[in-house]
Amino acid sequence: MTSLRLLAPVFLLALGFAGLGTAAPADLDATHVVVYWEKGRFGGWPANHGMWCWGNEILVGFSRGWYKDLGPKRHHFDREKPEEHWLARSLDGGETWALEHPAEKGQLIPWGESLHGVETPGVAIPELQDCPGGVPFTHPDFAMTLRMSSVDAGVSRFCYSTDRGHEWKGPFRLPDFGFKGTAARTDYLVDGPEACTALLTASKADGKEGVPFCARTTDGGKTWEMVSRLMDDPKGYAIMPASVRLGPEEIYTVIRERDETGAWLSAHRSLDNGKTWTREKNPVDDCGEGNPGDLVALADGRLCLTYAVRKAPFRMCAKVSADRGATWSPEWVLRDDGANRDIGYSQSVVRPDGRVVTAYYFNTAEMGPERGILATLWTPPPAE
Repeated sequence: MTSLRLLAPVFLLALGFAGLGTAAPADLDATHVVVYWEKGRFGGWPANHGMWCWGNEILVGFSRGWYKDLGPKRHHFDREKPEEHWLARSLDGGETWALEHPAEKGQLIPWGESLHGVETPGVAIPELQDCPGGVPFTHPDFAMTLRMSSVDAGVSRFCYSTDRGHEWKGPFRLPDFGFKGTAARTDYLVDGPEACTALLTASKADGKEGVPFCARTTDGGKTWEMVSRLMDDPKGYAIMPASVRLGPEEIYTVIRERDETGAWLSAHRSLDNGKTWTREKNPVDDCGEGNPGDLVALADGRLCLTYAVRKAPFRMCAKVSADRGATWSPEWVLRDDGANRDIGYSQSVVRPDGRVVTAYYFNTAEMGPERGILATLWTPPPAE
């Protein structure tokens, strides 16, 4: 695997797309960089894994599999070959990246079993454990990932690190919270040394996906309790929360929704620490075929939402809110040179200098059919 770390940048420079793509509006001061790309491979879904930031050190998780054309409505990901769970780390605020493969280092696979295949051949997948507690949520080098599994249908788990993702503990089992199954992705709010709130997705009463809910631990991860559902079972699905805490009792979250009428991002607010929720104005009314959003708070207190639009022009976008999510700016296009619909799943962090680093999976016509993990480094215009 060491050869990949050396060869990937050579491939990128030889093909001439190290810069990649059209310029964003000048007032965003956007630069596009490559996190991971490899001929014949598929890199995907940062939102399923998570992204963490410690100053200018940034870590993002992603899936690395094999490219296979499965038609216009499916991910071009070969489900008969291994899907590996990788990390990319930047020490300079997202300007350059180095790849890491936890399984290669003989560590526990932090993400659990693959959704689309098996993990690295010859590497044993660790069994789920009951968490003994003691998860130090406020540790300065803490990171946690919450994931679902296709091996144990509807069973979710979490892993955590206290050294910025170099080593991971787990996987630890999450309860089913009374649902037929759960589908966790990484969305959590640290509330204290032993307390953490997670926004998750569960199956609906008919067993289909999905409905969002709020859960919490107050004993260092040993037990998790259901706090609330965010809504009744939707006609279609409501999945993949992206949340920020706006105060001791206030949580704001954006949900990916879809039904027969279309796909959008909805907003929900709790003023009693997750016990009850109120639906608010949609931040995005049309995402094409649908895509999750990601929320971060900017240094000036505004909220920043990033997302992909899966209809032509296929693009990565952002909006900001200066009133805690009550209203949102017009759509800002980070890039609109996507070659097809299978893009997005963004994750963003804010650097100490205020610049936003947004990672996502993507491909341009110049790149060819393979998907890579790319990042846009950009500066939101100042508040008016």
